[in-house]
Amino acid sequence: MDLTERAYGLAESLLSEPLPRRWSHSLGVAKRARSLRPILGEDASLMEAAAVLHDVGYSPRIATTGFHPLDGARFLRDQEGFDERVVRLVAHHSCALLEAEERGLRGELEGEFELERPELVDALVFCDMTTTPDGTPTNSDARVAEIVSRYGPDTIVGRFIQRAAPEIHAAVHRVEGRLSAAQAAGQPM
Repeated sequence: MDLTERAYGLAESLLSEPLPRRWSHSLGVAKRARSLRPILGEDASLMEAAAVLHDVGYSPRIATTGFHPLDGARFLRDQEGFDERVVRLVAHHSCALLEAEERGLRGELEGEFELERPELVDALVFCDMTTTPDGTPTNSDARVAEIVSRYGPDTIVGRFIQRAAPEIHAAVHRVEGRLSAAQAAGQPM
């Protein structure tokens, strides 16, 4: 079984029944990852696997700290022996260090998981932050506003996402720029 097949099977087993909306979101994020193939090259399958797995830490079966990037990455590393790069992307997806700081877990996250290459971190931010909770495409402004509205501006998640918003928008713009450059260079989209 290849990396992406394994990732889809695992994510579905952890999310589809207990958290069907989270599963829909994860499928949408993976679809976004497939749309980035022209700029990801040999890392395209890696990104799709990380995209479908990015939220497995929400699964009641594996949630321990309540901080899904850390719970998901630990599970993928310790229980599933997943590819180290996928694990690092899950651990650090969508500015997770800032949320870890809000939760008093930054040292644990940084100490256990190195950051992946910046262009791949940007790509996963793009995929996650341009996909609605139901798995449909959106833009990062609407996505950040939706998260603040859903959690509330004064909650841990609300505070984190407001702090992270400038970096989220910048990452999305960098990826969009790379896609535009690829299209201008004549690469098929």
